[in-house]
Formats: sequence, C-alpha cells, structure tokens
Amino acid sequence: MLDDFLVRAALAAVGTAAAAGLLGCFVVWRRMAYFGDATAHAAILGVALSLAFSMSIIWGVVAVAVVMALLIHRLSGQGQAVDTLLGVLSHGALAAGLVAVSLLPGQRIDLDAYLFGDVLTVTRRDVFLIWGGAAVVTAVIWRHWQGLLTATLSPDLAYAAGVDPRREQLILTLLLAIVVAVAIKVVGALLITALLIIPAATARGLTRTPEAMAAAAVALGALSALGGLRAAIAFNTPVGPSIVCVAVTLFAVATISRKFIANGS
Repeated sequence: MLDDFLVRAALAAVGTAAAAGLLGCFVVWRRMAYFGDATAHAAILGVALSLAFSMSIIWGVVAVAVVMALLIHRLSGQGQAVDTLLGVLSHGALAAGLVAVSLLPGQRIDLDAYLFGDVLTVTRRDVFLIWGGAAVVTAVIWRHWQGLLTATLSPDLAYAAGVDPRREQLILTLLLAIVVAVAIKVVGALLITALLIIPAATARGLTRTPEAMAAAAVALGALSALGGLRAAIAFNTPVGPSIVCVAVTLFAVATISRKFIANGS
C-alpha cells in the first residue's frame, strides 16, 4: 500500500495534522504562537546542518529545534520581554538558516520544499518517522494531561497541586520540536505554526471541554490535511499552503455558523 505516493502523502499529512492538532490546543491555551514560529524557523538551520553533515533531515531539524526550544525556555523570564526575545530568535534563526543553506558547496537546494512543504515526495521512512513522532507526542500528552492542564490554568494552582509548571512548559517545548521536525516536509517551516493554531482555534469555538477540544482539533487537522491534498491535486497548487487554506476555510465556516446560531437564538 505504501508504494503509492498519494497514499504516503495522505498518511504523512494526517499523521502530522493529528500531532499538530493535539499539541496546538496547548499552543492556543498558552498563547504560544510566537514560540511555535521561533522553533519552526529554526528548522531551516537544521536543514542546512543536516545537508552539510550528510545526515537525515528530520534528525537535524529535531536537534536544532530542541536546542532552540531549550534556549527559549532558559532565557524566558531573564529580563527581556518574551515577545521581543521570540522575535529576535525566530527571525535570527530563519536568516541564519537561509544564509547557511546558500553557503553549502556544490548543492542545489529547493528551498520552497522546506519553507512550504512537499508532502508528495515523502518516502516510506518519512511516513514511519512522522507517525512515530505523532505517537510520541500523543503518549506524552496523555501521560501528562492533568499536569499540563493544571499548569496552563494557573501556575499557582499547579504548585499547590504538586506540579512544577516550568517542567510542564519544558515538556511542551520539546514536543513542539518533535512536531516541527515531522511537519517540515508536509507544510514547511513557514506554515507549521498555522497547522498548530488554526484547527485548535476552530475546535475551541465548537466544544466545551478540554478533552473534546483536543479530539476536535485532531479531527479538524486531519480533515484539513486530506482536503488540502485533494485540492492541491485538483487545482495543481502547492500542498502545504492548500492544507492551511482548507484549515482557514473550516475556521471561517465554524465562526460564521456560530454567529448565525447565536443571532438566531
């Protein structure tokens, strides 16, 4: 079955969307969009290092994304405004990555594939790595669900419950690095944050409990992935941006429907 490139693309897109949708709930609740951007932009530097040292792209991106996540975690609360810090690290990492890629000797690199994704070129190995990463993200969030929710609700409440909010934050940053690594081939470094935020934001307006929101975000992410893949094939458009466009459309439909229902009642 995995010999069909469309099947591989669909499996890769759904696996990425599922992991991003689940983690995206915490990104939305904690307002970590800038954090996601900084980690995602660092992925380009990981691509350059991977190519320079002839190693797997995914492992290189994981390594750099983890370093970026740990750096942000360490520097947060050190006197500099968090949004300023994230802006500096995000754009600095992206610029450094683009410069590093241009300096690689003797290699012709399609930057669009890393900036906007190229899911149609995923291999069997990529599919297994993506679903492996999604399984890790799901298992860790399942194991730490209550602690993550408590720390998200209130750091003081977390301390009172015996939960270290800094530890829970670190767990989220490391999971974000994994999602960035597995998503780079699907939606690219510039659109990863959209896949994290939009399905979760859509689910937030449709559900009443955190568990329901997480389940809805995963379903909406998978629907966006399959719909975007179908639209890309039908209209000959890039797959990554098409997935995000479908996600935005679902968000718009949900928002407008909610307003009509509210006005009608």
